[in-house]
Amino acid sequence: MFFLVRSTLHHLIGLSQDKPIRSRVRLGQRNKVTVVLGAQWGDEGKGKVVDLLAMDADIVCRCQGGNNAGHTVVVDSVEYDFHLLPSGVLNKKAVSFIGNGVVIHLPGLFDEAAKNLQKGKGLQGWEERLKISDRAHIVFNFHQAVDGIQEQQRQQQEGKNLGTTKKGIGPAYSSKAARNGIRVCDLVSDFKVFQDKFRMLAEHFLTMYPNLNIDIDGELEQLKGYAERLRPLVTDGVYFMHKALNGPSKKILVEGANAALLDIDFGTYPFVTSSNCTVGGVCTGLGVPPSYVGRVYGVVKAYTTRVGVGAFPTEQDNETGDLLQTRGREFGVTTGRRRRCGWLDLILVRYAHMVNGFSAIALTKLDILDTLPEIKVGVAYNVDGKPLPSFPANMDVLTRVSVEYKTLPGWCCSTEAARSFEDLPSQAQSYIRFIEDFLQVPVKWVGVGKSRESMIKLF
Repeated sequence: MFFLVRSTLHHLIGLSQDKPIRSRVRLGQRNKVTVVLGAQWGDEGKGKVVDLLAMDADIVCRCQGGNNAGHTVVVDSVEYDFHLLPSGVLNKKAVSFIGNGVVIHLPGLFDEAAKNLQKGKGLQGWEERLKISDRAHIVFNFHQAVDGIQEQQRQQQEGKNLGTTKKGIGPAYSSKAARNGIRVCDLVSDFKVFQDKFRMLAEHFLTMYPNLNIDIDGELEQLKGYAERLRPLVTDGVYFMHKALNGPSKKILVEGANAALLDIDFGTYPFVTSSNCTVGGVCTGLGVPPSYVGRVYGVVKAYTTRVGVGAFPTEQDNETGDLLQTRGREFGVTTGRRRRCGWLDLILVRYAHMVNGFSAIALTKLDILDTLPEIKVGVAYNVDGKPLPSFPANMDVLTRVSVEYKTLPGWCCSTEAARSFEDLPSQAQSYIRFIEDFLQVPVKWVGVGKSRESMIKLF
């Protein structure tokens, strides 16, 4: 009886030895994405690293943010500034992809392309090699106006603002989260339906901000023109990435905008951006399953900078800070604002590594430290005389930390001509090794200038 029951069960659930449920599926070769992310407060030089890797990439993707981000890339002595376009658009053999996690201001996109076309030949034919996800949300002119009003209100009510770029990014992501946002697929579909959605969204913001000035008819007319230019670029982003990941061998690169300490969840909240600019944003902003994420490179400036307001433990509001600011030409690409400067904060970078799991580090702007006789590195935080075990979530706590520094000898000579690790002064080599030892992450590249050639590859 027991034998009969067992045999029947095996038959029913397909476990009999001579009759398997199904043949095993053979998984094909899968491509993985290589990710480049900022490990501080932005402005680390991600564009240069992306440009280097994009030279032999097949696809270069943006996964989050908007034209509040800025990458500067120098090619053949021409300086290109990108805000929405992926830096890889300069590679004429690669497809550039703007994912669903990006919020797109269409006048900004086309103006950016026009300005960079005037600078050099690098951007010629950009529309033929750019794809935009149909699920990406649109930033409208009134989003930008609202951004400015909100900053003004914060200043009046609390005496402090967030220091946003006023590019409409926060209000656009707010629309997305409130589920009244409008996507690219809406614009390139039935324009009458789009028009109704646009008017409803504009009225929503007018109710909230009665003094808001919106030229509804004028903006709709402008958007109708952009729809025609946009339509050939729009694609189903999920299907596009699926084919890229599961098709023939391809090198796929993802460039993060902003940086870890500006992440909406993990950054120095509320002085953050409105998107996830850590590695999780790659999956949600492109439709990439986590198992397809390969190497993750963190870009770290050899010192620390921050634009706008917010806590900055290693800031040097003194001659050292002025020297770093002047030598590093530290002005925001998007806003032109002067960046605050300070010593390298390894507690902060280690925290970024905890969230992102960096495979390796790209250390940029080492040459800016060339004239310093000694260099300090932040290695521990103390609050009220007690060590802080981790990076604090509470910004009131972060403003009160005292930083414990390790002082390292400077090298007091130029590193700009170095093209290998051995070419660097021994003190510069020691500085790099100290960073590696502290983070337990290898440094793969070291930047000692503005050009591609100035990125020294260590392994």
